[in-house]
This record gives sequence, structure tokens and C-alpha cells, in this order.
Amino acid sequence: MLFYLSLVAFLSLLVMLTYRYRAFITPHLPERVKTMFPKLNHYTPVATFSDQISRGLTSDQFDIEANVRDGDSRLGLDESGTQEVLEIMRRERVNFDQARLIRQNRILARNGIDPSGMPLDSKAITHL
Repeated sequence: MLFYLSLVAFLSLLVMLTYRYRAFITPHLPERVKTMFPKLNHYTPVATFSDQISRGLTSDQFDIEANVRDGDSRLGLDESGTQEVLEIMRRERVNFDQARLIRQNRILARNGIDPSGMPLDSKAITHL
């Protein structure tokens, strides 16, 4: 009985470690295994600041070009955020700064805050 319990514990640990470090393991898998499990290939590289500048994600108020000039060590902006901003720019035909404002207002609304920064909760104390 103790043998089977130890075996189950070991296999559980192995599964948890494999799941935790899957990003490091999947590049070393054979192509045949990767094609059998397409969800393993969900990694896409982050775009660099130069790529994001070429897609129009810069302005006078949000100057990414200054990051490139100053030798910023970061890879680039958050990919999901940039995709959302690009989608807003395309769908609503607005410039980069307006799309960033629309995205920020949506995030605030999801968290119960109006565009002025005041909470929408009627029980919130905003002054004493």
C-alpha cells in the first residue's frame, strides 16, 4: 500500500513540475509530438519597441522612440495591451492616444471607476 501511495505522489509531483515548467520543456520536444498537441505551441515572441513603432504605437505624449534612443533594456510593450489598442484604432478609426484613452476608460469601468477617477460605488467615501 505504501508503495502505491509513493508512486502516486511521485507521479503527481512529476505532472505538476512538467506543467509548471512547460515553457522550458516544449522547445525540446520532437516536432512529431508538437504536431500531435497543437496547444503546446502557444508561445509567440514579444514584439520589440522598433516593431511597435512601425505599427504606429507611438505619439508625442507616449514616445516609444525615446525608449529606443535611450537604450531601454525592456523588450517592448505588453503584447495583449498593444493588440487591444491596435484593434480599437482599427475598429473605431482613432489615433494611438485616443485608443489608449478608450482602453484605459474600459479598464476603469470594469473596476467600478468612472473616467474622472471617482468610484461608482454608492457606498464609497470620497470626502470627509
